[in-house]
Amino acid sequence: MSEDSSLDPKSKTPIYIQIAELFISKIENGILSTNMILPSVRDLIKQNNVSKDTVEKAYSELKKRGYIYSAVGKGYFVAPINRSDKLNILFILNNFSLFKQRIYNSFVETIGDKATVSFQVFNYNPHTLNEILENNLWEFNYIVITPFFEINSDPNLCIDVLKKIPENKLVLVDGFMPGVNCKKAVFQDFDSDLIAALTEAKSLISKYKIISIIVPTYKHQLNAVIERSLRQFGDQNKLKVNAFVDVTNIILKKGTLYLILSDEDLVLLLLKAREAKFKIGIDIGIISYNESELKDLLNISVVSTDFKQIGQKAAELILEDKNCLIKNPCTIINRGSI
Repeated sequence: MSEDSSLDPKSKTPIYIQIAELFISKIENGILSTNMILPSVRDLIKQNNVSKDTVEKAYSELKKRGYIYSAVGKGYFVAPINRSDKLNILFILNNFSLFKQRIYNSFVETIGDKATVSFQVFNYNPHTLNEILENNLWEFNYIVITPFFEINSDPNLCIDVLKKIPENKLVLVDGFMPGVNCKKAVFQDFDSDLIAALTEAKSLISKYKIISIIVPTYKHQLNAVIERSLRQFGDQNKLKVNAFVDVTNIILKKGTLYLILSDEDLVLLLLKAREAKFKIGIDIGIISYNESELKDLLNISVVSTDFKQIGQKAAELILEDKNCLIKNPCTIINRGSI
């Protein structure tokens, strides 16, 4: 175990838990098979430069969790894993928006009584996510995460935090994180999907000379990706693209198509349009990001994926113990506001 050991004495996770996690990863990945003998307490002490008490506590935890068994005078062995046991799943959201709620609720509904699902929120902060993982990594069979971070987050830090999760436990939903080994994921391809959706509505968009994207004041990495993709679409179609972060100071201009990322900004922009007596879909165009009942009621065109489908597919990957990376499509729904 010493040649690939990654024990971190500075981590808040106790060393004995780290040792146990290394064994669990090897057992669940089939590297250590049923009834295989494990290193002796003495060997583990030498290999990892830890105390006898630490090793014994690690083996005690593994026995308690049902991963190993002991035979008097013979040592410790890998126990048969009972896959029928109820799963324990931690669902970690970047925020608890309406759309993330839909993913979570659909996931829980699909999982049903096959698992206990807990959730926490890390508010785009990689340090907060790191604390959540250090306090909970040991307790769960699967950890499901929506991997979106603050715009100024160190990408290497974000990757390193996610890498703390054994790949057999990690399930990414809604987004994907290149550089992280992940066997189960249901995600949007934000770079290509927005361009594809706007291209689908190109004949309607062509009547506008300018596209203005309204970015929320609190910017995170996803918003930056959407803005970049919109600018790429603008370059491809010779459309000027502007970006604004405060809708209250915008002076609406005829012949402009507005792409809006938050529901709050959508409401404010609609109020401005009413005040200016602009006709939506004629004087100005509006496309909102992500579907909701409000936008359906107001006849607002949207670019959106099916969030319920994301949650359902992620749950099915776990229930079927299936390793697969699934791209969930994003489409445009035209309701006459373009």
